[in-house]
Amino acid sequence: MKDEVFFGEGMARVKKDYPELYTAIVGLNEAAYTGKTLDYKTQKLIALGINAAASDERATRKQMMSAMKEFGVTKDEIVDVLRVVLLTSGMPSFNKALKILYELLEK
Repeated sequence: MKDEVFFGEGMARVKKDYPELYTAIVGLNEAAYTGKTLDYKTQKLIALGINAAASDERATRKQMMSAMKEFGVTKDEIVDVLRVVLLTSGMPSFNKALKILYELLEK
């Protein structure tokens, strides 16, 4: 979510109707995605893994799209993340995320 790129559809409305809340959310993102110790690409891959582990299909898709677009993250890099998801969260989460990955690659 670096540079005020939000995937939630409601964020445009929050920005317009509740600018103080939007400013707080932007500040939280800036505090979380610093790139100080872990670079932003690594942080993005962690976010992808968390969303995949939670079986959040929409967020997983958006994180994959963003990682590939912003950083040129490869299929193999994403599969490495999904291997950890398989180990920690099991086959259903892994399969959902892998399906999303292949759908994106086929576009």
